[in-house]
Amino acid sequence: MRKLLLPLLLFLALACSLTNAPNPSATTPPAETAAPHQVPTETATATPAGNRPFPSPPASRQPPTRRAGASCGNGICDGPENAQNCLADCAAGGSPAAPQNAGQKYTVTNSSSGASLAVYVNLPAAAAQLPVPALVLVPGGSGGSSSFRKPNGEFDAFTQAGYAVIVFDPDGRGESGGTEDYNGFIQQDGLAEVIRFAATLPRVDPSKKIGLVTYSYGITMGAGALARHPDLPVAFLIDWEGPANRNDTGGCDGAGLGHLQDVASCTDEAFWAQREASTFISQIRVPYQRIQSEIDHVQPDNAHAILMVNHAVSGGVPWVRLNDYPPNQTYDPNAPPAMFPEQMDRQLAQTVIRYAEELFER
Repeated sequence: MRKLLLPLLLFLALACSLTNAPNPSATTPPAETAAPHQVPTETATATPAGNRPFPSPPASRQPPTRRAGASCGNGICDGPENAQNCLADCAAGGSPAAPQNAGQKYTVTNSSSGASLAVYVNLPAAAAQLPVPALVLVPGGSGGSSSFRKPNGEFDAFTQAGYAVIVFDPDGRGESGGTEDYNGFIQQDGLAEVIRFAATLPRVDPSKKIGLVTYSYGITMGAGALARHPDLPVAFLIDWEGPANRNDTGGCDGAGLGHLQDVASCTDEAFWAQREASTFISQIRVPYQRIQSEIDHVQPDNAHAILMVNHAVSGGVPWVRLNDYPPNQTYDPNAPPAMFPEQMDRQLAQTVIRYAEELFER
């Protein structure tokens, strides 16, 4: 029995040792052949020293969505916009926010302030053969020429339509000298000099005079220049959604809107005497076209548009029209007419061109 038991125990011991032995097919590869950990290139940034991977910086935060009708991103620095809340339209210090069509740069002196004003001129190809009509554009808010000279902006669009286009930096803005005047008499006088200069350009048709186009608060500068300089060679005034008075620009109606509410009090009569378009518009003596959409780009309603048109008609402006309505009629502010649909703003350049073509032929 003992002879049989001993071989049996040896057999069992051998079987156990074989069971616990490592499986060659399951062994870990040598360290030098193991696949290295990969860092996705699109989510890592290498430091200059040592090329150590770090997570990429987070994407830039997008500005908050503004209310319907707000204008940030439309290329016009106007209303409450400034370099802090809308850099796209109001590049700090007048620097362009995007590559621009520089055009031909000139310098015009503002006779009131002595400041040198930066003026840019863009001529269409047709000007090489024949003189062409010209448009002078006036920026909104505290804007300058850069708001028009962006790619596909008005500086290019109006030139492609056959017009010489003149834009400028008012006193204290962009590349011009002088001091900010908030569209008062000094900047109105500067605009007057720019218009006179535009009329002397050799490729501008002297028989057509100059078309003046204002954007938002630019109406105060434009209407003021025309009222105070009635001899200017201007054929017409086109006004896109310009505010009427201190209620709109100084927040004096309690709505809390207006980019001048921190500049002057509502009772500063000396300040506002120079800066209310509704006063000047009744004194101009050229055709006046108002463009207004149903949702104003700043104001909560369209009362300012009705006020401007009514003042122009009652003041004896020779021809006045709101959008495409029959000319020379006034409106009940309590029952205003329907305005252009909001999507019109996406076709604003084409609308201005359409009106300019019509008014140059008057």
